Amino acid sequence: MENKPLNPASTGDIPQPIRNDGAGWWDLGPRDIMRDRENPDLLVPPLTDAGMIPNLRFSFSDAHMQLNHGGWSREITVRELPTATTLAGVNMALTPGGVRELHWHQQAEWSIMLVGRARITAVDQNGRNFIADVGVGDLWYFPPGVPHSIQGLEEGCEFLLVFDDGSFSDLNTLSISDWFAHTPKDVLSANFGVPTSAFAHIPTEQLYIFQADVPGSLESQQVADPYGTVPQTFSHRLLAQEPMVTPGGTVRIVDSTNFPISTQIAAALVEIKPGGMREMHWHPNNDEWQYYISGMGRMTVFAANGVARTFDYRAGDVGYVPFAFGHYIQNKGDQSLWFLEMFKSDRFEDVSLNQWMALTPHQLVENNLNVGPELMNVLRKEKWPVVKYPGYSYYPKTSK
Repeated sequence: MENKPLNPASTGDIPQPIRNDGAGWWDLGPRDIMRDRENPDLLVPPLTDAGMIPNLRFSFSDAHMQLNHGGWSREITVRELPTATTLAGVNMALTPGGVRELHWHQQAEWSIMLVGRARITAVDQNGRNFIADVGVGDLWYFPPGVPHSIQGLEEGCEFLLVFDDGSFSDLNTLSISDWFAHTPKDVLSANFGVPTSAFAHIPTEQLYIFQADVPGSLESQQVADPYGTVPQTFSHRLLAQEPMVTPGGTVRIVDSTNFPISTQIAAALVEIKPGGMREMHWHPNNDEWQYYISGMGRMTVFAANGVARTFDYRAGDVGYVPFAFGHYIQNKGDQSLWFLEMFKSDRFEDVSLNQWMALTPHQLVENNLNVGPELMNVLRKEKWPVVKYPGYSYYPKTSK
């Protein structure tokens, strides 16, 4: 190491931990400049940030990859994001014909297809089967204990899996190959009524993901079931839903009211247009687990006693908001910001700060906040999850 004189001028356009009010100083030592550019609100926290809120962001790009012939997976659990105790996420891809083997979980599984198409199968506890193809924007949900499989179709696929337990690991599931591998062949023979020779080539360990041929058409793969098909579909076409449209973006809510089988996970697909903002709000039913699909976002989370913290998000990031903490999310790019809000609940619920104030006696609000008609006369009794008004905005980059 060489003792060189400090020369702040030599840093050029390298971001520095100096706020526009003069707080901070140059960082001239060892540092990861790319990370600092990705997280400007960690390097230079806004004046409104105060106190200690734990980390509420983790990127799938920083998660360990599990590579298999047939696809890959990576996960974000409490090991990667300790505050995220209610839900865990798995990002998975399957090649054309790649199979996430026949398996089941102790947890509920909720999923959205991000790229490509897949075939999903399941059989419920009453022997009723389900076989369907899913494409981009489609969801599926398998209740705990229901055995199922996923297989990539001609173009392969990538999807997000969400489980209702922050400690869940997809590498620790109950798999058919694993059970066969650890069961004596004479027991298998007795169970299925065939000679032990029928099991001469069964797997010796869990397959997890493996390569197979691309399956035939959906019609050719149907299996007649004497008990019929499942009474409630395990899949849902989220993008076919009519969205709630506001000047700032769109919202599609999916929970047990419109996807009845999904009794343990609720979600909203949110689009924030450039210059828009997910309004100031909170959720009264549970923590919020987020997955960012595209665009660039900035979330500020508010807790009690003046504690607040701001984080930046990009595609592939997971965000988290503890139960009932106030927060808002801004689009800080020139393209729409798309992300999922997810909850360990059968219903999607949120409380709008604007709507709460509008439906409270005005004099009480005026006295509480020392505000007047300029604000009170524009409060909305109807909820707008995404707003777009004059004021601070990233796009165009103006402030007022």
